[in-house]
Amino acid sequence: MILLSIVLGPMGNVLLGKGMKNISPAGLHNLGGIVSMAAAALTSPFVWLGIACLLGFMIVHMLLLTWADYSYVQPATSLAYATVALLSYFLLGENVSPLRWFGILVICLGVFLVGRTAPRTTGVHA
Repeated sequence: MILLSIVLGPMGNVLLGKGMKNISPAGLHNLGGIVSMAAAALTSPFVWLGIACLLGFMIVHMLLLTWADYSYVQPATSLAYATVALLSYFLLGENVSPLRWFGILVICLGVFLVGRTAPRTTGVHA
């Protein structure tokens, strides 16, 4: 489930980003421009795929929270930062600097430490 969360969230955001980069930001100063941009967004298949991935992420995240403490789930799913960097590099053509990769490595090491603890420290409350 954590793996699904690590993939669905970033994939949804990257797909939304890809869909929105194809839409001109010009004309956001008036209602007509906003309506035009919204119409363009709602007809983008990348935007809809992104929304589907983010809905899947939300369901998986809720299920994870029934299984483990939030203080375990949130750090464990922080591996998504590495997924975001990889997807941004390969799908969006963004340049990820060595300093960013180093920061992501530090986050992943923290996730490794959190992963060595018990997922649930509290009892199940009805």
